[in-house]
Amino acid sequence: MKILNYLAKLSLSSILIAGLALAGSAKSEDLKVGFIYIGPTGDHGWTYEHDQGRLAIDRALGAWAKTTYVEKVPESADAARVLTKLASTGHGLIFTTSFGYMNPTLKVAKQFPKVIFEHATGYKRSKNVSTYSGRFYEGRHVAGLIAGKMTKSNVLGYVASFPIPEVIRGINATILAARSVNPKVRIKIIWVFTWFDPGKEADAAKTLIDQGADIILQHTDSPAPMQVAEKRGKWAIGQASDMKAFGPRAQLTSIIDNWAPYYIRRTKDVLNGTWKSQDTWGGFKSGMVQLAPYSKAIPADVREMAEKARKGIIDGSVHAFQGPIKDQSGKIVVKAGERANDGMLAGMNFYVEGVDGKIPK
Repeated sequence: MKILNYLAKLSLSSILIAGLALAGSAKSEDLKVGFIYIGPTGDHGWTYEHDQGRLAIDRALGAWAKTTYVEKVPESADAARVLTKLASTGHGLIFTTSFGYMNPTLKVAKQFPKVIFEHATGYKRSKNVSTYSGRFYEGRHVAGLIAGKMTKSNVLGYVASFPIPEVIRGINATILAARSVNPKVRIKIIWVFTWFDPGKEADAAKTLIDQGADIILQHTDSPAPMQVAEKRGKWAIGQASDMKAFGPRAQLTSIIDNWAPYYIRRTKDVLNGTWKSQDTWGGFKSGMVQLAPYSKAIPADVREMAEKARKGIIDGSVHAFQGPIKDQSGKIVVKAGERANDGMLAGMNFYVEGVDGKIPK
């Protein structure tokens, strides 16, 4: 009997030791997932939402994957240096979360063919590089409808970062929607040539208000334009994250980037060995683009109109670039009954009717 008890204890000990060995083995093989950010994680906009996606990986897959990040990385040679360090320190999956990281990502990916890279908002891919982005213009379509109905001055102000297709597309989607409900509306733009600089963003918003804008929109990363609108008694549309805390009276809604489901799914793909290079462009339908709750200051019929448009985009009955569409010169660029295809949207380099100024060269 003693021998049996001894053998039983020995077997249990063996199982426990084996379990600990497996746990230790799994621990040493955790997937290291790296992120590089253009701004600080506390920008309360673009980078903040990407970091929320990173934290979602920690919560959902923390037993198998560990995340790290480097913030405030310029879109320059610095990006390549940071990526090289991440790739050479055991990171098997790296998310590069700004447009200007495109070429550095491809360069480092070529040097580390066994490391998987995911580049946000870019268009160049390779065997170990995927691209992903949100159809932010869908949110701007709804924002434009609201702005067109809410403006009293018929002037919208837009704080823009860089003259790339993603930003130009958002400007055009906004004014097309606004003019569909209010043909008198025009949109003024100030280019700040930065993604994150609260001082420049605030100055741009102030100037736009001084030029007659009573609704401020933005394609930059800080809540500074929202704060200016709040102080000046104007309306505003938030960018990338819910910015109501910075403009409780000013915010009409915010376009929210929801990266968490994508980040979790792609990390799972790497863990499962099913990852493939691809392009993902998510919008309202996939949940990658969302809207913050509508302000109670928006009349009920306008909220109903906005929500109808959002649902229409999801079911395909509404498109932000539905023809006929004219460019600034009056030339038809999308015929009546047609819609801009993804190729046109991805390479958009022209303004539509209703936009003041020229695209910077």
